[in-house]
Amino acid sequence: MAVYFFSDAHLGADNPADEKGKIEKLFSFLEMVGRQGNRLYILGDLFDFWFEYKQVIPKQHLTVVFRLAGLVEKGIPIHYITGNHDFWLGDFLEKEVGLVIHRDRYETVEEEKKLLLLHGDGLSPSDWKYRLFVRSILRHRLCIALYRLLPPDWAIPFARKMSSSSRNHTAGRKAEFIKDYEIFAEKKLIDGYDAVIIGHTHHPQYIAFPGGVYLNTGDFYHHFSYGRLENGRLSLEYFRP
Repeated sequence: MAVYFFSDAHLGADNPADEKGKIEKLFSFLEMVGRQGNRLYILGDLFDFWFEYKQVIPKQHLTVVFRLAGLVEKGIPIHYITGNHDFWLGDFLEKEVGLVIHRDRYETVEEEKKLLLLHGDGLSPSDWKYRLFVRSILRHRLCIALYRLLPPDWAIPFARKMSSSSRNHTAGRKAEFIKDYEIFAEKKLIDGYDAVIIGHTHHPQYIAFPGGVYLNTGDFYHHFSYGRLENGRLSLEYFRP
């Protein structure tokens, strides 16, 4: 049985036709995890936008939520490491669906390998403006409380436009981020991790450094790439249903 890792599906970001195809692939992937996996790690940005009111969640993602709940009920733990499109994630997925939520990063051991898992937003040293704006302002409790005062039919469409801007920001600086993430991963491997697994860049990568492996899960948006750990071997795969 394998351990699976994927990120950056950005559900809700595409036009209806492309979105339908992406969700069909995601459901096929989750079915494969249900047959062959014993654990699933989602490294952030499953949804292009997710915001919870106390009594309201985005209705367009309910079918995906049901599929995730089905895996949990089947006995497959799902760990979710939050990304830059998840910073307003509440407790619904944890309390009602059964996902285990980790904020920013998570350290664990799988098959005797010490893993560092993170989405990766704000990781580049040059991305200080993002860290200042998002982590200090948008994630502040006061900002979240004020946003909840807006009616959902206004707030959700507006937030989707903001999510698109964030996605374009990442795409515009991909080359710079790729090198910074490689440097970060190599340093962490020297610190004693056997593998560093990151998302965010939408650029699938597998690099075997002397100290261990750096794997970037890429995205489940264009590349449909993911990581797989089985019998002690970590690999980068591409889903072709």
